[in-house]
Amino acid sequence: MPVSRIAVGRLEEATQQDALKAALAEFISTLIFVFAGSGSGMAFNKLTDDGATTPAGLIAAAVAHAFALFVAVSVGANISGGHVNPAVTFGAFVGGNISLIRGILYWIAQLLGSVVACLLLKFATGGLTTAAFSLSAGVNVWNAFVLEIVMTFGLVYTVYATAVDPKRGSLGTIAPIAIGFIVGANILAGGAFDGASMNPAVSFGPAVVSWTWDSHWVYWAGPLIGGGLAGLIYEFFFINQTHEQLPTTDH
Repeated sequence: MPVSRIAVGRLEEATQQDALKAALAEFISTLIFVFAGSGSGMAFNKLTDDGATTPAGLIAAAVAHAFALFVAVSVGANISGGHVNPAVTFGAFVGGNISLIRGILYWIAQLLGSVVACLLLKFATGGLTTAAFSLSAGVNVWNAFVLEIVMTFGLVYTVYATAVDPKRGSLGTIAPIAIGFIVGANILAGGAFDGASMNPAVSFGPAVVSWTWDSHWVYWAGPLIGGGLAGLIYEFFFINQTHEQLPTTDH
């Protein structure tokens, strides 16, 4: 059972060279992803003079995030596994595929990467607002909470099916694009309601830089629950107990 394989790890792991390299890769990948994703939204606002969000803007956001995540996962895959998302890391942890110590390193790197990306965007755009995620009119926190759970479940389930499952075979070669596609599709589905974060780091950076924390807990609780459920379900039902661990998440 996955729970029996959950590992805390050793404190020394936090200073090991491979773990630090993996954390650096997560920092860079998350920076790349957030800079392009959040930057696309800022560019849209500039082009429309902060006009109302339109269907074209939603499509642009979905495409930008899908492309950026495809690249971010690809460049980090051989070093850290290309998580680029605390919810993915949490899903890997509850499935027994990464230790708690390494997972915490990843979380720190991902959150820092997002904050640095948003600071760079603010500076590079002459101080334009890096908008935090927020709920649309008529959407309450529980609506958004369920949306984030379902969307992140789909994302982490895709990660498991295409990147973690040892039976993935040649499917592993398209894992980054499949992961990018599900994020883009989920933005088209949920973006008009709560911004479709699916990623606590993506929400954290803009919240810190703009210092806006309204309903911020939704963008942590929903993705972590959705990601954790996906990790447990895929590991328990579809991966047998003797599968080999991924080299990038040894513990």
